[in-house]
Amino acid sequence: MAENLKCSICDKEATVHLTQIVNNKIHKVDLCESCAQKKGVTDPEGFSLADLMSKTPLTPTAGDSQAACSSCGQSSADFRRTGRLGCAVCYGVFKDLVIPVLDDMHAGTTHKGKVPYVALSRQSSQQQLIDLQQALSRAIADEAYEEAAKFRDQIKVFKQAEAVEVSSK
Repeated sequence: MAENLKCSICDKEATVHLTQIVNNKIHKVDLCESCAQKKGVTDPEGFSLADLMSKTPLTPTAGDSQAACSSCGQSSADFRRTGRLGCAVCYGVFKDLVIPVLDDMHAGTTHKGKVPYVALSRQSSQQQLIDLQQALSRAIADEAYEEAAKFRDQIKVFKQAEAVEVSSK
């Protein structure tokens, strides 16, 4: 059975467990219910994990420039302290700080969104059609008319199959 963790502040049994990754380092804080309420963990608007972590203060690392956003005035130190950006311009200004954080938290730094399982096949078939059309255009541009005819026929068969699929629904 798992060992009961103690509150990082008062040594009571911890019931709230928080984890934050900063500069590729994992910081964990365990709190009891009363300390969590005192620190504002139950109020997400006033909560900052960085403020709780007095044992591991988030300080700028050596060599970091103290850049500031030209739009809202937020500094890199403010970003490190709060973990939040002030405006949309901040994403560009603090790109070197934001990308490692996003890369650690997610599988990559590009948002791809979610695709419902049912729509996945439709999306891949649309991509196949686009690929065929691009290949047809390239073949025509290269004056490879025999290849272009093959691509044209494949597109025709593809569209007919798609029309049958739509009418059967």
